[in-house]
Amino acid sequence: MRREDAMRDLTLGRDQLADLNVVTEREWLVTNGIGGFASGTVSGALTRRHHGLLVAALEPPLRRVLLLAKLAERVGEEGDQVELTTDFWASGAVEPRGHGHLASFHLEGSIPVWTWAVPGARLEKRVWMEHGENTTCVEYALGSDGHAVTLSLKAVVDHRDVQALTVDPAPAPSVERAGDGWCIRMYDTATPLWLSAVGARLRPGGDWHRDYALPAERDHGMAWVEDHFMAGELVIRLLPGERALVVASTRPGALAGTLAAATARARQVARDRVLVDGWTRARPAAARVAPPWVRRLVLAADAFIVARPSPERPNGRTILAGYPWSSDRGRDTMAALAGLTLTTGRDDLAREILRTWVAHADHGLLPNRFTEPGGRPEYQSVDASLWLFQAVRAYHESTHDDDLLAELFPLLEHIGAWFERGERYGIAADPRDGLLRAGGEGLALTWMDARQEGVPVTPRAGKPVEVNALWFNALTAMTAFARRLRHPHDAYAELARRVGNAFERYWNAEAGCLYDVIDGPQGVDASVRPNQLLAVSLPDSPLPAARRRAVVDCCTRSLLVPGGLRSLAPDDPHYRGSSPAGEAARDAAWHQGAAWPWLLPHYALAHYRVYGRRAAALALLEPITGLLRQQGLGQLGQRMDGDPPHAPGGAIAQAWAVGEALRVWHTLAAAPPRRPAGRGGRTLTLVGSR
Repeated sequence: MRREDAMRDLTLGRDQLADLNVVTEREWLVTNGIGGFASGTVSGALTRRHHGLLVAALEPPLRRVLLLAKLAERVGEEGDQVELTTDFWASGAVEPRGHGHLASFHLEGSIPVWTWAVPGARLEKRVWMEHGENTTCVEYALGSDGHAVTLSLKAVVDHRDVQALTVDPAPAPSVERAGDGWCIRMYDTATPLWLSAVGARLRPGGDWHRDYALPAERDHGMAWVEDHFMAGELVIRLLPGERALVVASTRPGALAGTLAAATARARQVARDRVLVDGWTRARPAAARVAPPWVRRLVLAADAFIVARPSPERPNGRTILAGYPWSSDRGRDTMAALAGLTLTTGRDDLAREILRTWVAHADHGLLPNRFTEPGGRPEYQSVDASLWLFQAVRAYHESTHDDDLLAELFPLLEHIGAWFERGERYGIAADPRDGLLRAGGEGLALTWMDARQEGVPVTPRAGKPVEVNALWFNALTAMTAFARRLRHPHDAYAELARRVGNAFERYWNAEAGCLYDVIDGPQGVDASVRPNQLLAVSLPDSPLPAARRRAVVDCCTRSLLVPGGLRSLAPDDPHYRGSSPAGEAARDAAWHQGAAWPWLLPHYALAHYRVYGRRAAALALLEPITGLLRQQGLGQLGQRMDGDPPHAPGGAIAQAWAVGEALRVWHTLAAAPPRRPAGRGGRTLTLVGSR
């Protein structure tokens, strides 16, 4: 496929765009590298509180604030105008219905492109953000084969936390003329929005548009009605072949002048090409044979890598767990790091992300997340630190950077020591078998951390299987690290052997798979869950070949769906196969049946290790093509219903899913043919068996 064709894909045609459900369920996303973003539906309708053309990260990467909700477009002169936007109202009305004029929608690299067919003309719109700035660019281009049009843009603005809603607002904000636009300040201490378009006529507005309906919030049982301020209208006369750029920013004078406007889109197009070219240079053999979805995810990966500056690390970097609401999370960052950075040829970012995060380690734990607002670290996670070992192992295997390994090794030793002796949240190695135990009443320390009224939906106190698969791999990694640095390694190797032998205790002979938790308050938890896959998919497996095969076969029978794996087998009485309305009901399904795309790559890799058929394993990843056309266009979402038709839900873009899909596809693409796993004893390779 030619590069220009690969950069223009995911097209929706007129037959799909005429369907209101399609154009409101499909969402787009652009980001700025510091935590800010723009996102919305293809129709232009606001359906989530997180939708807007400028969500600024005022304290990167967090403190995200909605400043510009939308530009409501229409073309024509007063009294003879065609509305191009769509709005939902609390009354139940859908008015206007501008999506009916859409001729196509597609992604051009990372840039979403709308094309409207209006009487006698074709009008295009593109949206992108300036990298490193809270600045959104909206470009309109009139086709050269029609007549001139007058384009009117109503600026619908706000100033609120991205998680909040504006209801019954205060009196009108301040809207002051500033060059070719306005400076809009919603209240005295608010960050001003600078909105401009070169050559535009300005029509003052100054009224509140009340009772916008947000259907996605309503469907989730959340508050769903809000108000926005209409600050005024930008009126632009476009001749055939002309373009106009609207700039929304927290910075006065952003992209001021004709030259800056003319080069703005070229910079974003060039950035997309640099990302793809960097991956191609780093993985030339893979790039030649990669299916289109891999190239698409190379671009998608960039959205999650953002700045986290601090006085100690002004160039600090981190990974946002997902859009449109997640902050950066330790577990997600470490699990996604290899795929988002190393496979895409961005080793320098991987190094900076590791250094940024290890600076926050405390008593052997990495933060589970940073709170918003405030940015304070929270440490309630048993596995974030364990994923760090896998991230360091992947980084070193990719770069052979002994200097960073030597720099991080004392911290890794420190984490291991804290885990062995234990202190917080019941996390400690059991001296009897070497396995890690964790948790207690009211705690949710694993990735299955959904809560209802503060109570874990999936309590997993004891010795969770994936935690100990990660612990085993942390020990084998430390054995290899110590050897590489010529440090004593026998203690790590011995503990790894003890933990590997103790995995015998996870075998559930009756079900022919692994227990999910052992030594819990009620003994063993025999729930059939995908967590057992990590005992096969991680670099070193503590299981004998026959049991590796049994784990994969069990997951195939009970958990595999197109695009992901269920979090619980359907025959379990606690299974919830869909996410009904209401926050509590939705939370109850997150880890009790919902399917997760991040698990599909682990399944594909485990399948390859058991059956040795690379082509079959790669084929297991093919449903990703379909996922890219659901919900978050060009991205992999967080989860989907366990029951058909497996409707998507949760975040529209998840770093963990994108990162693991990239990592595992590249691993499989480069993997040699191998013999299927036999039925012999455990094969334990302490130096990164693949």
